[in-house]
Amino acid sequence: MILPKALRGLALALLFCFVPSSAPPAHGQEAAPSSAEACVGIAADADRLACYDRALGRDRRPGSVAEAPAPEIVGPRPPLELMAQPAPPAGGDAVEAGPPVVQSLLDSRWELTRNAKLGTFGLRAYKPMYLLPAVYTEDPNQFPASPAPGHSVATSEQLDEVEAKFQISFKTKLGQEIFGHRGDLWFGYTQSSRWQVYNSELSRPFRETNYEPELLLVFHTRYRLLGLDGRLLGVSLNHQSNGKDLPYSRSWNRIIGMVGFERQAWTLLVRPWWRLPEVAGEEDNPDIEDYVGRGDVLLVRRLRAHEITLMARHSLRGGEDSHGAVELGWVFPIHRELKGYLQVFHGYGESLIDYNASSTRIGLGISLLEWY
Repeated sequence: MILPKALRGLALALLFCFVPSSAPPAHGQEAAPSSAEACVGIAADADRLACYDRALGRDRRPGSVAEAPAPEIVGPRPPLELMAQPAPPAGGDAVEAGPPVVQSLLDSRWELTRNAKLGTFGLRAYKPMYLLPAVYTEDPNQFPASPAPGHSVATSEQLDEVEAKFQISFKTKLGQEIFGHRGDLWFGYTQSSRWQVYNSELSRPFRETNYEPELLLVFHTRYRLLGLDGRLLGVSLNHQSNGKDLPYSRSWNRIIGMVGFERQAWTLLVRPWWRLPEVAGEEDNPDIEDYVGRGDVLLVRRLRAHEITLMARHSLRGGEDSHGAVELGWVFPIHRELKGYLQVFHGYGESLIDYNASSTRIGLGISLLEWY
């Protein structure tokens, strides 16, 4: 076994002797290694790969990785994939590691920057979509009522405490890069239904469905406030109704302002609104603002495969008109792409028919689409 080793050593020595020596490297540039074998002993992965590229001439080929421009990423990207830190230059000092770069959550949902624009009239995600086969209500509203004449139910609804709930939501862009290339015009639609699927005595009716179309004008902003990045400013014309006849009819129209902030995996959306006046005597629910509120705040936290949300709204009034609601949501992984969803609600206005009835509801099911 001594002879083969000697022959290999002799061949390697002859190879080194016949490799022409290169010119000395320019200032600040490393010389190419004499052969690929010289790269074997380099411990750092990035340095070793760069050494192989120089030895084989890959860093000088037209169209090589070193010369190819970085591809432009268009469209929403996975918002919480942490971008890798840049590798230290070959042979140079290590680059000090900074905080991980996180893709903008608001940008992924609203296409705020030019690289994220996807054009007009395509369907996009809007609010969460989910299916809750079981929602428990502590005290169902058996006698829906409103101060408007003819809007109160006199006979018990005989509702079960457990029902199903689901929500679908989408939006489409009607106009892109308007008002100085920073604004987009959207149409959004959200529908949520409560289904007494386990109530055989009532023939399993859909108890309440809320329809919510809206027109939104959204702008990209860039400023910092209290450590948060202000990235979104918008206004929407919003209609919400349940499409029922008297005495169950409920509806209202609003102008909603939107201010969006984010910080890494956190987003904060503040939405004050103003109810559009209606003809006196034709309102379904004249006091809805004192229960559903005059604005809400939505806080979203992404944590790997989990998403935690907290919504709070209030009437911004004191005394007997001080009402509101809070809702906690938790999306969690089950298996591969299947995710579970837990929703806990307490307060007024879980649905339009219950706008002035306080309730506590706990639902469990699956998430089809999250906020981000």
